[in-house]
Amino acid sequence: MMHKTGTLLRTVFSRSWLAESIRKPALLPCAGTISRYTASSSSNSALITDRQLLYPPKYNTPREAWVETLGTLEGRKVGLIPLHPDIFAEFPRIDVIHENVKWQKLYQHVDYAHQRTRAEMPGGGRKPWPQKKTGRARHGSIRSPLFKGGGAAKGPRGPKSFFYMLDLQNRAKGLKCTLSAKFAQDDLHIVDSFESLSSPESQFLEALAAKRNWGLSVLFVDDTDFMAKNIALACRGLPSFTLMPVYGLNCFSMLKHETVVLTTRAVDKIEERLKRVDNLLRQNDPRHAR
Repeated sequence: MMHKTGTLLRTVFSRSWLAESIRKPALLPCAGTISRYTASSSSNSALITDRQLLYPPKYNTPREAWVETLGTLEGRKVGLIPLHPDIFAEFPRIDVIHENVKWQKLYQHVDYAHQRTRAEMPGGGRKPWPQKKTGRARHGSIRSPLFKGGGAAKGPRGPKSFFYMLDLQNRAKGLKCTLSAKFAQDDLHIVDSFESLSSPESQFLEALAAKRNWGLSVLFVDDTDFMAKNIALACRGLPSFTLMPVYGLNCFSMLKHETVVLTTRAVDKIEERLKRVDNLLRQNDPRHAR
């Protein structure tokens, strides 16, 4: 009994010491939204150990994520960086995500259904029969909606646009909820840059995604629309692998793909823009601030 108790205490002590060592600020210093990265000079490879945030969180602790490289199939960890909790640790509001997906589907939808009225139908200019003394109902044209082959009374009059704009608060909230859900499900990965991809072959990128359990569809997001040559050529032969700049990031595309891969520069710009929106909402209405 004493042996079991001692083993249990040693296990608990070792786990608590490990958790405490991970939380030490000297090991993983951080402050809040991306400004710069600091690389360790103790090794030949640049190990990212520090990331200063432009908008430090006031109440929550930053989340941490590994930074990988695309040079090999297995992937090499090149650092551990903090992520802003207001962006990557938001409570997943399913209703807000649904509103964003519904908005994205409707704002570009156009209904082209169109039916002609009796005035637009050809023919029917004369009265089909006299008004009186025939025993039949009174009619003035065979293109009346009462006749077969006549015009429609209240049919669709397309093209009809369903465009509307979702408010800024829900758009930003939807992005934060989707990013947080992807990060919590381990479907969001961060790489140093897309230039580290060593081969332009589609088979290499497909094998890399299969080796790292990224799934059948991957969304690669960078801070600019000028993508690296190798990853652009590799994704060209893979219809389910998509390249996207930060300014095109949306909830529907992130939910459509199984895995989202961000570069460190993309994380910088995402946090900077979303926190800028938070500050704008805070200035307009203090109730929107966290």
